[in-house]
Amino acid sequence: MAQAARLARALWPGRCALADRLGGRSWPPLLVQSRAGFAGAASGRQGRPRLLGAVALAVGGALGLYHTVRWHLRAQDLRAELPAAQFSLSSRLQLTLYQYKTCPFCSKVRAFLDFHALPYEVVEVNPVRRAEIKFSSYRKVPILVAQEGDSSQQLNDSSVIISALKTHLVSGQPLEKIVTYYPPMKALNDQGKEVTEFGNKYWLMLDEQEARHMYGGKEARTEEMKWRQWADDWLVHLVSPNVYRTPAEALASFDYIVREGKFGAVEGAMAKYVGAAAMYLISKRLKSRHHLQDDVREDLYEAANKWVAAVGQDRPFMGGQTPNLADLAVYGVLRVMEGLEAFNDMMRHTRIQAWYLRVEKAIAEAPTAHAPGWWG
Repeated sequence: MAQAARLARALWPGRCALADRLGGRSWPPLLVQSRAGFAGAASGRQGRPRLLGAVALAVGGALGLYHTVRWHLRAQDLRAELPAAQFSLSSRLQLTLYQYKTCPFCSKVRAFLDFHALPYEVVEVNPVRRAEIKFSSYRKVPILVAQEGDSSQQLNDSSVIISALKTHLVSGQPLEKIVTYYPPMKALNDQGKEVTEFGNKYWLMLDEQEARHMYGGKEARTEEMKWRQWADDWLVHLVSPNVYRTPAEALASFDYIVREGKFGAVEGAMAKYVGAAAMYLISKRLKSRHHLQDDVREDLYEAANKWVAAVGQDRPFMGGQTPNLADLAVYGVLRVMEGLEAFNDMMRHTRIQAWYLRVEKAIAEAPTAHAPGWWG
């Protein structure tokens, strides 16, 4: 049972790596003259009002069609004009992600990579033996190995991975240099155990011009960092207590874990039954450790509504017209609950569904939707 519990904590929050602009194009209004406007201009001309009205409609329609086609073609030209240097940055990278599919920190990284249309290979790690990451002294996931020419860099911690890659895409600095901006630091956690943390992990290492292009102002940058950290420090800790809330939910969660993970037959059976029982009990301790309410669903609902309130009603995403790193982080954490009772309850009892579906659509359309400036 102890082994199964360790396995479960590896797949859900607590054992994963701690913490981890398609700039919205405003299409110009079509230049379509109204019938009333042309009729007014022609009102002094008596004798052929119907003919003039027909001519006005034809001219207005032609102008509208002209500008529609013009802007459509211009959009295609702009997409074709992706800065060659920036495009080569992403195309040169060969990325390999070592992960547990049901890990929320790993899900955050996949959301980022998918939204930025960065191709990558996935290596599913066996959560018991972890032989797939025996090359690494860092024994948590996600781990991202980035091959850039003859240089290979290992990036640890989901937030470091995201910040480093985003810095690389925006600034063009080599990853070999960027990783030095996020130094690992040893520290003791609340249980007195030594853990590895990383400095600056929510900070993009950009110069003033790059930062201004990406964020527009300091407030947007600060907001993004604040909510990325909130996703790591609070939201992620609501997942386990909610998916293991009852024995039935714990069993359903482990059925999902075994189905999506990399297990042998014996390991899978142990994980599904022994692990479900163990994590149901452990979830009670997690609830106490994080000072959650008796009904942990209420904490999940409050968190979802707090996020929606922060995004507000005047923008589709916290990033404005396109998701920013905070949007992708929150989405990535919540996505691992899809198909489980906790996720369905959250969708029914909070206001998060519309935002969630917008992010899902943005990620699905990302490879064909990016236009100049999307790196920023």
